[in-house]
Amino acid sequence: MWIKYMEDWERNPEKYLTDAQGAYILKKDGTPQKRRGRPKNTELSDVKAALHAQKALKKKNSKVKKLRRNLRKEEEKLAKTSKVLTSNVITEEESKELPDAIQQHLDETGSYVEFMPNEGPQKNFLAAPEKDVLYGGAAGGGKSYAMLIDPLRACHNPVHRALILRKSMPELRELIDKSRELYPKAFKGARFKEVEKLWNFPSGAKIEFGFLERDSDVYRYQGQAYSWIGFDEITHLPTEFGWNYLASRLRTTDPKLQTYLRCTANPGGVGAHWVKKRYVLPSESNEAFVGHDGLTRKFIPARLQDNPYLAEDGEYERMLNSLPAVQRKQLLDGNWDIAEGAAFAEFETETHVIAPFDIPSWWERIKGVDYGYAAESCCLWAAVDPEDQTIIIYRELYQKGLTGNALADKITLMEENEVKSIPGVLDTAAWARTGYSGPTIGETLVNRGHKLRRADKNRVAGKVLIHEHLRKRLQSGRPKLQIVNTCVNLIREVQGIPLSKKNSEDVDTNASDHAYDALRYLLMSRPRVDHPYDRRLRIRSDTYIPSDSTFGY
Repeated sequence: MWIKYMEDWERNPEKYLTDAQGAYILKKDGTPQKRRGRPKNTELSDVKAALHAQKALKKKNSKVKKLRRNLRKEEEKLAKTSKVLTSNVITEEESKELPDAIQQHLDETGSYVEFMPNEGPQKNFLAAPEKDVLYGGAAGGGKSYAMLIDPLRACHNPVHRALILRKSMPELRELIDKSRELYPKAFKGARFKEVEKLWNFPSGAKIEFGFLERDSDVYRYQGQAYSWIGFDEITHLPTEFGWNYLASRLRTTDPKLQTYLRCTANPGGVGAHWVKKRYVLPSESNEAFVGHDGLTRKFIPARLQDNPYLAEDGEYERMLNSLPAVQRKQLLDGNWDIAEGAAFAEFETETHVIAPFDIPSWWERIKGVDYGYAAESCCLWAAVDPEDQTIIIYRELYQKGLTGNALADKITLMEENEVKSIPGVLDTAAWARTGYSGPTIGETLVNRGHKLRRADKNRVAGKVLIHEHLRKRLQSGRPKLQIVNTCVNLIREVQGIPLSKKNSEDVDTNASDHAYDALRYLLMSRPRVDHPYDRRLRIRSDTYIPSDSTFGY
């Protein structure tokens, strides 16, 4: 059968152009012209057009969101820049000098203000012969007045130049106002230059006011020489760098003129840790000592009761008593052991820190280990009082740069006087393989005779357990956890480790937390407490017995 071949325009005439009469519109070669683009007014074309429009709208919305984010970031950056530019600017109204009538009265009468220091810390601060002194503690102790008066001791010397600092220039307003009250009366003819923030004294001596907001601000004083440098509220400095740099500016051309570093502070603030480490911890209060840099130092504690003008009526004390617990301990009690934002505000040195004592050999013992090489490795040893199950942390190892074998040697050496090898828990990260075929840190320690098992690293539960052990028991008033005062790193971390800004149920992991982690592992191990009689029976000798190296405790 013969079948006629059909052209495409014969099979699909709707795809080709036609005129008003329905005849095909032809091309030059005589064949019909095909329609261009999608067929119009079809259901499929409408769907595709809608999807295309939806996709274009989504893309446009995404672009708008991105532009809004960039705009918000630029606005935040602009706000920060504006804050930096204006933080050290005093307005004309703020920087007014004393009224002319008052200044004229002082000049004509030559009035003299007699400053009598309060008995106790304030007097001791002004008379201190040490090179570097901190006068710090409770609020209202007269620290700011002492800071202003101390540099006046040498204003009769023409080469004397003093520098009084605060973190930012606006914070100097109160000090500058007080100096305007005191200096012209103490030295007739003293003049204050507003622009330079500088006092000129008749002898030629100078007292300058400045600020140190960031570490880079120290270079404002590069090439300068001062015979006296003081910093009011030095705990506002986040690091020790700026203070150490300013100490290098301390020099004079007069060999008879003594040079001094003086600072005041309340406990708390971003720099409380380094201030405490530099001044408070090395020695007892009011006792001179020599720092690692060779400078003689002293810490003079301030108390509210030392200022009779504030302590008499009790109003200022009542105001301090109304503060939250942390701020109250800092500003009223002058307590350096608690940091602002500290995770464990209930920690008290007088309650949780004890003196070393001979621990009975039959008390149950355990250790917690947190490993680090670039950071510190920490091992804590604990004994359990069988009477009330109080856990006593009696020894610590805190050192960086230790390999697995070196850490094993250290632990063995520190346990040489123990009756037997002490079981413990080790950070699970120490059991992980790091790309080489050798033994892990955990395996190394076990093979060297230490009874160790993997620690429970639940962070929230561990923190809650520390809180529970720090809590005082109602009947005895004794907490479930006490630390021997030789464990200085553990005490420092428990006192000062801050809460996480992202998770209030955890601590800040960017802070120093190696001893804290070791303590958390130890408490989460739930140490077993035997009856004293059973414990004595299990001790067969007084010699050191290593554990089985085939498996951990």
